[in-house]
Formats: sequence, C-alpha cells, structure tokens
Amino acid sequence: MKIAIISPNTTHLQEMARVLQEQSHQVQTFEGGKTRMPSIAEQHRPDLMIVDGMCCEPADLAPVEHVTTHQPHICVILLCAQQTPEFLLQSMRAGVREVLTSPAPHQALLDAVHRIAAKRQHHTADRHQGQIMALLPCKGGSGATFLSTNLGWMLARKHSVLLIDLNLQFGDTLAYLHEAKPASTLADVARDIHRLDASFLTASTVKITAQLHVLAAPENAMHAMEVEPLHVDAILQLAAAHYDFVLIDMGRVLDPLALRVLDRAQLIVPVLLPNVPAVRNAQKLLHMFRELGYPESRLHPVLNRVDRRSEIGLPEVRKALGLEQQWRSIPDAAQEVQATINAGVPLAESSRNSAVVRELGAWADALAPQAREDSNGFLNRIFRRA
Repeated sequence: MKIAIISPNTTHLQEMARVLQEQSHQVQTFEGGKTRMPSIAEQHRPDLMIVDGMCCEPADLAPVEHVTTHQPHICVILLCAQQTPEFLLQSMRAGVREVLTSPAPHQALLDAVHRIAAKRQHHTADRHQGQIMALLPCKGGSGATFLSTNLGWMLARKHSVLLIDLNLQFGDTLAYLHEAKPASTLADVARDIHRLDASFLTASTVKITAQLHVLAAPENAMHAMEVEPLHVDAILQLAAAHYDFVLIDMGRVLDPLALRVLDRAQLIVPVLLPNVPAVRNAQKLLHMFRELGYPESRLHPVLNRVDRRSEIGLPEVRKALGLEQQWRSIPDAAQEVQATINAGVPLAESSRNSAVVRELGAWADALAPQAREDSNGFLNRIFRRA
C-alpha cells in the first residue's frame, strides 16, 4: 500500500517508516501535525494515513473527518498517547479505522496495517468491474481520437473514466483535452510496473476533471518499445477495478499488444467514415475479428461524419458489412470539430448545442450502467433480486 505518515516526532517517523518499508509498503513521511492531513491527502492520495501525536480532544478530529469525508478511499490510523472512551467513540464516528498508542509497538502497527490491507483487497475484489472499451480506426483520419476523448468527457459527467492513449508512437489523445505535456506517461508506468497499484496509476495520469483522467502515450516515440503486452494487461486489470469506464484510443496496427487489449475489452468500437476505402478496410478488420474468435456481440461500430446528403449512409454501410449489431451514427460538423481540436477543448465546452454533442451524450447515456439495466427489462430486474 501507499502509506503517508505524519508525526511531529522525527524518531517516530523514521522508525515507523523502517518497519513498514520492510513489509514492501510504499511509505512517505511528513513532519508536522494533524492539520497537514487535508493537503497531504489531496496532493499525494495515499491508501492509508498514519497520524501520530493526536490529543484526546474530540475537537482535534476535524481535519481527520475532512479527509475521510472528501477522500473516502483513504484509511486512517491515529496514534494517541492517552485514549479515553469518548475519544475512541468520536474517532470511529469520524471514520478512523484504528487507534493505537503512541509510540506504536511494531507488531501492533503491522497488525493494524495488515487488517486494513486485507479489507481493501476484499473491497476491490467485490467492486463492480468497469467497462473496457477499445476504439480503433478502420482508416487514418476516421476520428477515433476525437470520439474517444469527447465520449470520455460526456461519460465523466456521471462516472469515473480513464482514457488510455495506446497509439504509442504518434498518440496525441491528451492534446484534444489539455494543452500541457504530461508529467508521466504509459511508458513510465511500464518502466515501474513493479510499483503498480491504484495510487501509482492515478498519480501517473493527467486529471482533466475530477472524474476524467488520461494516461498519455510516451512523449518520445522510442519509449514505445518499452511497453509490453503484459504491462498493458496489468494496467487494464487494475484500471477496471477502480474506474467505471476505461476507454482506449488505439492505433491501426493489430500487434500482440493491441490484441491483448482487444481480448480484455467488453466493447470493441471500429470507427469508419462513409466512403468506399473505409468500408473496404472495415471488411478486412471484421474478417480478422472473426478469425480471432471475437463474437459480434462485442462489436459496436461507429459511422462518423455522416452527411445526410451523401449517397453512402448508415443503411448502405450496414448492408455492405453484413453487421447488424447496434451502430452509432455521428453527424458531420467538420468546422466545429476542427475548431475544438485546434483549441484542445471538448466540443461540449465550445459548442454545447451541436448535433455531435447531442449524439455523444445519447451514446454516453446508453453506455451507463443504469441505462443498460433498464434495457434488460422489468422482469429481469425482479428475477435478479430474487
């Protein structure tokens, strides 16, 4: 676990850090008191905070309750030299998991941390797994990156979303939403894969909003070679346990790394334009999917930039591909879309009344768990409860 220890006593800090690091925990120490809790929780997002030097006054629990209320995923252990029954009761009401004496005996500290780690692992195992959705272009310029970023933005209105740029050599997913360069990329996570946990993954992303995070492609194309299928597999497994949606912006190459992603994805979204070359490429891609054994139920193709005046529309494309699964049709709005791409902002922020935004909103609503449950019908919900 990632553990933050706060104490006014440097000897206590060093000793607790040593004991916990021997058990392979990632430990950060901070000299000071309980008032540092909110800022440390916000900046470092540990799994566990150990706070030493607490007094027995219930009023001292205000910063503790702030953390447990605003960062409910963070567990808290308090160390208090003297403990009254009232303080113990108020601590538990404030969301504290354990209260130990100060200085904490080594074994008591290890036992408490072990109990919290076991509960977190059990909670993660029972947590609803997020949807993994892979968007890939059938031909260059299909708009898969625009759709993945803007669909992610719409989903993040109500759900937690991780957007992963898997176009490792030339990916620019982040630029569609954010101007600055990332402090960390997918290659950095792969390089330190032994450190992979929820905190490390989150810290490696760019936070577009509180609900929308982006794991960017490497800035240096040469670093793309450091990312291996096993790395991506581990990242996806962890991400699905902690985000409601994991959207993957893929390139056109179906190499072993891409195939590992498609194996994990519940939804595979080929993106194509309404023109003959794109349809031909889509036919090749669908043939490959059949050869790989992917069921059609996992395929959710999108026809992008549809112009009603064009002689090729959704009925013609669907007939040519022989694919009757649920399709999405995104209208053409070339000027609006290009302007928002150049500005590096979501279309919903610059053109809220756009037909493209309305269609993306409907798509996001259809993907939401509540919408999927409603579509299963009233009787199915009754039988699931029985």
